[in-house]
Order: sequence, then C-alpha cells, then structure tokens
Amino acid sequence: MADKVLTQWKGNMVFESDNPRGRTLFMDASEEFGGSNSGLAPKAMMLSSLAGCSGLDVISVLNKMKVTIDDFNMIVEGELTEEHPKHYHTVTVDYHFYGNNLNENKINKAVNLSVEKYCGVMEMFRQFAKVTTKVHFYNK
Repeated sequence: MADKVLTQWKGNMVFESDNPRGRTLFMDASEEFGGSNSGLAPKAMMLSSLAGCSGLDVISVLNKMKVTIDDFNMIVEGELTEEHPKHYHTVTVDYHFYGNNLNENKINKAVNLSVEKYCGVMEMFRQFAKVTTKVHFYNK
C-alpha cells in the first residue's frame, strides 16, 4: 500500500500539501529564510507525525484494555545536526498521563506496544536518530 500526496507551490516560500484523506496543510519558511511563518515547519511536522502515530496507538490499546484516563499529551523534542543537510539525530518522546488511580502497568504496556511494535513513524525515526521515551503519571 502506498501513500501519495500532492504538494503545490503557492508563491513566495509557501507550499500546500494534500493528504490521502482529503485535508490540506500549508508549509512555510521562517522569516529568517525568506518566508512569512504562515505555515507549518516541515521538520517540526515530522515530530508531530511521530506523536500522532504513537498517540493513536496508545489510545487504541488503552481503549481495548478498558483503561480510563482524563487527559494525555506528548512532548516530542528533536535535536538537529549542525551540518547540512540538517536532520534530527536525537529525539525524545515524553508521554504525560493524567487521571484518578491511573493503571500505570497497563499504560506502560500500551506505550511500549506503540514504541516497540506498532508505530511505523517511530521505526522510521530509528533509522536516523536515537529515540528515547519516558512516561509520566499525574494522579489526582
């Protein structure tokens, strides 16, 4: 199965890209590089893709386990190389879970399944970066 997107230059440093599901997004360079900050940064979108992929896995597994949480977020940070082409060489993913009497064992299992088995974007990142993860719990 192949994914396919069309990315169209919209003038200046702006590009519009579609998605197999029909939505579009805009990318733009920062003012420092001749853009106007009117769109998403391509490299940062990679970090968002990693969070989205893993987050979807985690929620799916937690739902199957009938685990209840009040809130969940991920903070993904990437460090770029100094030389061109600049790419992420180190990436950290912090998973933050909030709720009453959180089932830490099942949540850890859900995260581990995403990290080790299900998240294809995580696997892609491992091809070029050292990826570390950490889970944080906030019980009410």
